[in-house]
Amino acid sequence: MASFNKVVLLGNLTRDPDLRYIPNGTAVASFGLAVNRRYRQEEAWHDEVCYVDIVTFGRQAETVGEYLSKGDLALIEGRLQWRSWETEDGPRRSKHEVVATNVQFMPRGSRGPTREADQTTRPDGPSRPAIPPPGAPPMGGGSGLDEGLPPTDDDIPFVRSDLSDANRRDRWEPLA
Repeated sequence: MASFNKVVLLGNLTRDPDLRYIPNGTAVASFGLAVNRRYRQEEAWHDEVCYVDIVTFGRQAETVGEYLSKGDLALIEGRLQWRSWETEDGPRRSKHEVVATNVQFMPRGSRGPTREADQTTRPDGPSRPAIPPPGAPPMGGGSGLDEGLPPTDDDIPFVRSDLSDANRRDRWEPLA
């Protein structure tokens, strides 16, 4: 039987990443993520928050530990994992967590104005391309043509110019 285990989350870090190294030298970063959901029930709006533990390994863990901090927005891709262990007192504990295979840092502008003072004490993150503003819609809106008028022959790229006006309406052929 086939299985599928894929998780995609967008949320804010609830705490600074905890970066540590296991005995074989592999970096491990763990942090919490708060994922918000807003829904309407009858006439009132409600907010619901889901808190998820995230763990990532290797170079990505080191990058997360260096550049992310509490409150930052991040897009997490990974898989769900169930882990169990025995405490020093003896009882068994277990929890679900997301093992991140990809952590995408979201633009710093998404933090909001309350974090601007924090920028001077924190090193700049990896260079990220600026997100371009949305352009004109792909169909209509901004074409310069009056939307109410039908197109002319000059607006249609596949009309042959060597045909007379009488034949143009009957013979539509693509340009070679």
